[in-house]
Amino acid sequence: MQRFREKLKGVKPRDYFHILLFLLALPIALVYKLFRRDLWLICDNGAEASDNGYWLYEYIRREHPGQDCVFAVNRDSRDREKVERLGKTVAYGTFMHWILYLTAKVNISSQKGGKPNFAVCYLLEVYSIMHNKRVFLQHGVILTDIEFLYYENTKMDMFVTSTYREWDYVNSHYGYPEGVVKLLGLPRWDRLHDFNIVPNQILIMPTWRGWLGEGDLVKDREKDRQNFMSSDYYKNWNAVISSKRLTEICRKYGCTVMFCPHRDTQRFLDCFETDNEYLTVCDYDHYNVQELLKSSAFMITDFSSVQIDFAYMKKPIAYFHFDYKDYTERHYHKGYFEYERDGFGAVFEKPEELFDHVEQAAANGFKNEQKYLDRHRKFFTLYDTDNCKRNYEAIRERYPQ
Repeated sequence: MQRFREKLKGVKPRDYFHILLFLLALPIALVYKLFRRDLWLICDNGAEASDNGYWLYEYIRREHPGQDCVFAVNRDSRDREKVERLGKTVAYGTFMHWILYLTAKVNISSQKGGKPNFAVCYLLEVYSIMHNKRVFLQHGVILTDIEFLYYENTKMDMFVTSTYREWDYVNSHYGYPEGVVKLLGLPRWDRLHDFNIVPNQILIMPTWRGWLGEGDLVKDREKDRQNFMSSDYYKNWNAVISSKRLTEICRKYGCTVMFCPHRDTQRFLDCFETDNEYLTVCDYDHYNVQELLKSSAFMITDFSSVQIDFAYMKKPIAYFHFDYKDYTERHYHKGYFEYERDGFGAVFEKPEELFDHVEQAAANGFKNEQKYLDRHRKFFTLYDTDNCKRNYEAIRERYPQ
């Protein structure tokens, strides 16, 4: 009860409006259920349709067109038209989204927050005020100890994992009932077997740091900018992309660089400065993450989950861990994955050592080393194009018609 009261304190004025939408939608959904008994509601994060939710939806519409399913995406999303060409959509976070959320036999999302309103739905679901069936497709592969994904914090009815080690870790540490955690693979991985590399293209893709801010909630734009630019995160990554050494490597080996930081960093893109003519700063409005992963020959990252997608394609990676201690203490705690032992590339704490490695890799044509290919073979339990098929069949089996 104390924890419930603490969660209530976090409810914002706009969330109270969604409580009203929930109450109004509830009786309508009871009627809808009479006519749509097998509805699957699918989404990613609302703003986009490009993650596991979208690719599962695309598979269902292509292979099982008779399945009643709807995809939730923002009205102004650049991906909305793409989804509408496949099938039915609903505007994310609207009254109709609430109706379908309450109607659906199963709600499927790649995001824990994939629902009409996260705060209200969290209170309804986790505290058993409302019982519904939810499938968590996941956004990536879990490597660390992520407390907010524990069963007590999600009450998910089905939790998708993609490697045996991940399945074993989540199944034994996260508290889910027997049979909830499934080894099925990420639906988007089906699209990673067919790719064309742009020769010598380097992708720099760092993740976010939770202590730098709260997602997209900006109250004072200039103050946020100043705080961000004073962080070690900004100073280190800006030093990487503005390095004269990187420019020299690009010029000498004919490399291009795509800098595409995490979604929460995107609002600070204009803070980054570089005069490297070979480097492009990528915003989410004009660049697709999966296409960047598929087209790049080499990746520089830190702890981002996209490293696993890149490694899945058997491509070389370099890790820049200037703040390893802070990250593992303040963001995500250590899990089963040790970068020096399990990672898919060399780990560096100093930029000069990182650039030495990048130059050596460029001189070798960005060919992956055998020891990392061996780690790939041991790590990826599933390596085929049947991820969507496995996910669909597992959902269908768990929620029969």
